[in-house]
Amino acid sequence: MDLGSVIVAVAGVAGTLGGAFLTQRAAEKAKRRELALVREHEEDRENLLLRRTCYVELNRDARQFATALNRHLHVMRERGAEEADRMALDEAKGAHRDRHSQAQMIAPDGVLVRAGAVNSALTSLYGQVKRMERGEPEPGETPEGVERARVEAWDRIRAMRSAMRADLGVSTDPGAPGETGVRTEPVLPGLTGRDTRPVGAAGRGDVPQGDEAALEDHQ
Repeated sequence: MDLGSVIVAVAGVAGTLGGAFLTQRAAEKAKRRELALVREHEEDRENLLLRRTCYVELNRDARQFATALNRHLHVMRERGAEEADRMALDEAKGAHRDRHSQAQMIAPDGVLVRAGAVNSALTSLYGQVKRMERGEPEPGETPEGVERARVEAWDRIRAMRSAMRADLGVSTDPGAPGETGVRTEPVLPGLTGRDTRPVGAAGRGDVPQGDEAALEDHQ
């Protein structure tokens, strides 16, 4: 066998081995890309589930805090707040505070802006309610102002919910029913109807069953 034949034979073997090696490397690279995509998909799915759970709980606790404030205002007018009423309100406040703190570590900036607005509105309303309860309102704080703050808090809760739904891909229509349409927050008896007594100036009777039902969260 001459030198030329040897070179051709060696080149053929090298080409075969090199082709097999390159094919194996390409297959391994494709497999790594596939595994990376699977991991990324799983991480995205876990993050979505985590945010969804957080949003459900934050929306629930914000609404319960707002409803507790509604009830407390009603109780203050009807019979005066007692220790059990104060404990119930503070429990709702604490639950919302904890859930908001959790959302700060999970939610994207767009949702956090809305959640922060809700937290500010509810905390401010809580302060007004407690000062009214003590008979020490700050200058300019009136029952009418409390009612405006209450309505604003529910508006902000709806805006937060819309941002959450958009982030989860549930709704991208800002005009969807219940998002920016007719208000569905509980109507607080006394500030817009038959009971015109100021907050804190009520008698000592029990809360009427019909009025208490009006404070429930119907949304």
